[in-house]
Amino acid sequence: MLVISYLRVSTARQGASGLGLEAQRAAVAAHITSGGHTLVAEYVEVESGRKADRPQLAAALAACKLHRATLVIAKLDRLSRNAHFLTGLHEAGVRFVAVDMPEANEMVVTIMAAVAQAERRMISERTKAALQAAKARGVKLGNPTRLPPKATPETRAKGSATNAEQARAFAERLRPVFTELDGQSLRAVARELERRGIATARGGKWTAGKVISVRDRLD
Repeated sequence: MLVISYLRVSTARQGASGLGLEAQRAAVAAHITSGGHTLVAEYVEVESGRKADRPQLAAALAACKLHRATLVIAKLDRLSRNAHFLTGLHEAGVRFVAVDMPEANEMVVTIMAAVAQAERRMISERTKAALQAAKARGVKLGNPTRLPPKATPETRAKGSATNAEQARAFAERLRPVFTELDGQSLRAVARELERRGIATARGGKWTAGKVISVRDRLD
C-alpha cells in the first residue's frame, strides 16, 4: 500500500526542536514497516489544531489523490479537532489511518471532532458569561494598576470550591477512558494516557499520583 505521512505540531518551537515530530515520525515508520507499505512523501505542519488554514494538510490530501495513497497520521488528534478538515477528507475520498487508533473510521472521527468543537464552544460561552457577570457586579476587568485586595476566608473558600468542581468535571470527562483501563496498574494507566495524548488538567505529565487523584474523584 502506498502511504502519505502527515505530521503536525502546534508551535514553531516544537517544530524547530523536533520535539513531538520525532515521536510521530517513529510511530508512522513502525506502522509502515510492520505493514510492508511504501512511503511516498511526508508532510510536516507547524500549526494550531484550531486553525482552518493548513496548507501542508491540503498538499498531503492532494498527494494522496494523485498517488491513490492512504494518509497516515501518528495520533488521531492530529486530525480530529476540527470537523472542517474531516469534511474535506471525506469529500476528497481519501482514506486515512491513525496509528494510535487504526480501527477508527471517518464516522468515529467526525463524531469526536464535533464533540471537541462543541466543548470548546461551551467553554468560550461560559467564560464570556462569567466575565459579563463579573462586570455587572462592578468588577474591573483587565490589568489593574493597583494590587487586588487580600483574599478573605470567604473568597478562598469560593476559589477552593470552584477548583474542586473543575477537577470533578475533568475527571468525569475521563470516566470512559478510566473505565476502559480499570484493573491496570497506576503506572500502566499513566503510560497509556500519555500514549493517547490525553493531557492532565494542568497540561503536565501523567503520574501515578495524578491517576489516583482522578480515580478518587470518580469513586
